[in-house]
Amino acid sequence: MRTFVYFSSTAKTSGKVLSGKNINLMSAGRMDIAIHVIINSFFLSHSIRNDVVLHLIFYGPPDPPKHIEMSIKPETNLSKKDVANLLKKILYKYKEGKKIEAVPGCYIEKKSFLEVIEELSKKNEIFIMDKNGENLRNIDIPKNSVFVIGDHLGLPKKELKRLKKISKKISVGPKVYFASHVVTLINNELDLRGF
Repeated sequence: MRTFVYFSSTAKTSGKVLSGKNINLMSAGRMDIAIHVIINSFFLSHSIRNDVVLHLIFYGPPDPPKHIEMSIKPETNLSKKDVANLLKKILYKYKEGKKIEAVPGCYIEKKSFLEVIEELSKKNEIFIMDKNGENLRNIDIPKNSVFVIGDHLGLPKKELKRLKKISKKISVGPKVYFASHVVTLINNELDLRGF
């Protein structure tokens, strides 16, 4: 399995922002970025990846943090055209104090960014995506690896100090790419390596 963690400091933590006819995904805390990360994590031409686990951590209002964990099961109904509706359903199913399977393969709970990373670090190597990190193509990538990607504002500064102790900084190239493009480049590198 390949594992991605996407952190958004602004993505709204209520399904209400994704309801109605004229949804503005940018004003919903840049939910458009989260949607593109989901699409680029799971979708291939004419197929869906079932070897990915995606963790989305949203810190926007009204009730942060929210942790969404996604993977593909045979009964998962995932359509590229309806990712916003899927996120809406998942956010609406949140129950305080519980980890709920909102739809097959998709779970929601209240858990902080650092809690998610610390839990994943027990069994995986953690890589933080950073423009100044070592090039992805030049490093050894263990099978149990987690790739941490920030939104347009980056990763939370107060947690970065702790993260640096349990992770390695890597880069996909000399430019700053969209978060969803970073996912695609990592997926491509892992595909080339036969993971």
